[in-house]
Amino acid sequence: MLTIILVAIIALLAGLAAGFFIARWYMKKYFEENPPISPDMIKQMMAQMGQKPSQKKLNQVMSSMKAQQKKKK
Repeated sequence: MLTIILVAIIALLAGLAAGFFIARWYMKKYFEENPPISPDMIKQMMAQMGQKPSQKKLNQVMSSMKAQQKKKK
């Protein structure tokens, strides 16, 4: 009886640990492929700050964001 309980607890802990690392890996991959900030969102934020967003400025901001993501790896 004691061995069944110990095996169940060990299996539960192993499952939780594996689930955590799999979920973490999946979310990292998802956010690399689908960044949470789009060019339209940047354009909207710049307009709210009183700046007139040009395509050149949007491209600069997006490229700097991508460079920051690569540095974090």
